[in-house]
Amino acid sequence: MNKPYNLRAVTAKAVAQVLEHGQSLSLILPTLQQTLADKDRALLQELCFGILRTLPLLEWYIRQLMAKPLTGKQRTVHYLLMVGLYQLIYTRIPPHAALAETVEGTVALKIPQLKGLVNGVLRQFQRQQTELQAQGEQQDSNHLHPSWLANRIRQTYGQQAVAIMQANNLRPPMWLRVNRRDHSREAYLELLALEGIDATAHPRWPDAIRLEIPCNVGRLPGFEQGWVTVQDASAQGCALLLAPRDNEDILDLCAAPGGKTTHLLELAPGARVTAVDVDRQRIARVKENLQRLEQHANVITGDGRSPEQWSQGQTWHRILLDAPCSATGVIRRHPDIKWLRRDRDIDELVALQQAILVATWPLLKPGGTLLYATCSILPEENSEQIGRFLASHPDASLVETGDATSPGLQCLPTPDGGDGFFYAKMIKSETSDTMTGTSWA
Repeated sequence: MNKPYNLRAVTAKAVAQVLEHGQSLSLILPTLQQTLADKDRALLQELCFGILRTLPLLEWYIRQLMAKPLTGKQRTVHYLLMVGLYQLIYTRIPPHAALAETVEGTVALKIPQLKGLVNGVLRQFQRQQTELQAQGEQQDSNHLHPSWLANRIRQTYGQQAVAIMQANNLRPPMWLRVNRRDHSREAYLELLALEGIDATAHPRWPDAIRLEIPCNVGRLPGFEQGWVTVQDASAQGCALLLAPRDNEDILDLCAAPGGKTTHLLELAPGARVTAVDVDRQRIARVKENLQRLEQHANVITGDGRSPEQWSQGQTWHRILLDAPCSATGVIRRHPDIKWLRRDRDIDELVALQQAILVATWPLLKPGGTLLYATCSILPEENSEQIGRFLASHPDASLVETGDATSPGLQCLPTPDGGDGFFYAKMIKSETSDTMTGTSWA
């Protein structure tokens, strides 16, 4: 770094970009981290993620400590106060260091006249910290979720709702996917043990390993050689349920960033895989992942609602449709979702999913398999979506994942488990009148 910076000011501006301008942390952080020293990159992520996990509580504390809110050009200092509070409550950073760096952030934000205000508010919090935290926890009836989302989770899951929301607020476990072309899971667990890395096998998904303590991928044996990939356990269920085979044509739709594409090729290296995504920038990530694992797929930028523009009349034996969704099952990995998503978005997403699913079905050969998946826990996007599809497509039948009264398989986030995910595996009838072909189920 040639130019000095104040990490707390950088964090405050990043949080402001999310909350004031609707920007995603996954887009903001990589660019910001390139401007920081190596030692500060992880701390920036910890502060941003932590603030957005605990946002309602931090807002409540500020309301107790200030007579009126900061507005206009001073608004960024509101987020700087959150940075200070989060450090004092949730990190091991020495309080004097957290306080000094946060107060100095006003200079980097070009509002040095507010140094005294930031110092005064944070010191007042320190004096009242025990009492304020006890009161704050009693205020949080929605468990750090926006009320619209908390209400939807309660309506759907009843007594399970609190556990789901509490899981959403935890730091996520780090899951690995062992490349079975290089090692068995048991052999890779032994390699991890030799490196002093404690890990546990997933009880259902045969390639999944959970690290007891997350670590840098540089410590993972053979990461650069493609022996292992970082991928949530529930996400690994997609390729495993689709069950690809060699010599099949397989479509991975909405494929970016490519974790499922590479898993398909690990399971069936002789398959002819086509990976399609509408986002040109994210498609680049698919290519990067394929390159690291020395795999090949036909990678296309295309819209799932308009397959006639990119499919060139081809049909596929198996299709994985990881549909765009509310991402309410991966909040612990992307806490900004709670504040970027709106209640009205759900109906729009349901319509988009339906359009892609209906447009994709004719691309499946008779006798072929389509797996519909989302990282959502909302029934409107999942079981209800598939129920409507089955009712309107008599040539579709559900297999392995639920039944007519409860179509699909819903996984919920748990502290030591995978993310929230939904799967519905459907077979197209051999006698489908859209085209003719052979059974590949």
